[in-house]
Amino acid sequence: MTSVIKQRLKLDMFWPTLDPFLFCAFHNDRFPKGNGALGPSASLAGRNIGQDFAGMDGWRMYHGSKVPGFPAHPHRGFETVTIVNEGFVDHADSMGAAGRYGQGDTQWMTAGKGVQHSEMFPLVFEDKPNPIELFQVWLNLPAKNKMVEPHFAMLWNEQTPVTTVKDESGHTTQVKVVAGTYHTPSGEVISPLAPPPDSWAADANNDVAIWIVDLEPNASWTLPAASAGLNRTLYFFEGESGTFDGLKVAVQEAYVVDSQSAVDIHNTGSKARFLLLQGRPISEPVQQHGPFVMNTRQELQQAFYDYQQTQFGGWPWQASDQTHGNDKGRFAKYADGKVEEPGTV
Repeated sequence: MTSVIKQRLKLDMFWPTLDPFLFCAFHNDRFPKGNGALGPSASLAGRNIGQDFAGMDGWRMYHGSKVPGFPAHPHRGFETVTIVNEGFVDHADSMGAAGRYGQGDTQWMTAGKGVQHSEMFPLVFEDKPNPIELFQVWLNLPAKNKMVEPHFAMLWNEQTPVTTVKDESGHTTQVKVVAGTYHTPSGEVISPLAPPPDSWAADANNDVAIWIVDLEPNASWTLPAASAGLNRTLYFFEGESGTFDGLKVAVQEAYVVDSQSAVDIHNTGSKARFLLLQGRPISEPVQQHGPFVMNTRQELQQAFYDYQQTQFGGWPWQASDQTHGNDKGRFAKYADGKVEEPGTV
């Protein structure tokens, strides 16, 4: 009998992905108390400021110098899906859009023909640590959509579907549905919020799914079968051990599984957490250089030229590492001036 596991992959900060996904980063930083200016109340001595990925003391400054994160940088030709399980992100972009999101929110940004944005991690609490846990997933765009207008969308935690199912022993599994419909064992259909209109995920035939699955100790859960021909990967990012159809699996590994087969998952350790990335391959040539993902070398060269000439609309903000103050709550300001908060959707 063929194993349900087609491939096993080790995990570090940057996770291996399959078409239509390009990249997945897992940021898990135990930031200290804030210093009142949204940075860490700790010495930065010994860190490679501007390129701090070492994880000293359990956290990183990344490309930030005062506030951790990623100051203004460009993208073209794909989408970023940023799912923040814990902590906050301050967003600003060349369209004039901005936001502070986190605590379960997802930002879905279609770069399309080009956008600059910054992603800073404000340490808003001065009286306690500021841990952050997030996934940033890069989802490719097909050739026909690579030059669409940029699009910025917020999927607030309060509106994102989460369902809990029980196994025969009463143990529970929670499934958070960021993208892709989930059919529960009882037949309930859990539908996600709508992805951006030009996304590969916007066509249901592409079967794009992004789920976060939490199994309590000793829980069993079945990943339902999907269509044939999909790339389907489960990332085991927290917990200890388990089984897929009786085969042993361990934390800090990814498992590529057959998309048209159901997978019986049993957690044999502490709380187990998985990220599911699934989708129909775009199956087009990929030429990538840093933040630009196109189909041909010539298109890549054009992307660099266009950015040099236009800066993708320029940078309308005061700082390249723009943040939104100490007292701001979660919000989104869109390019058309509309302002939205989680409770106003």
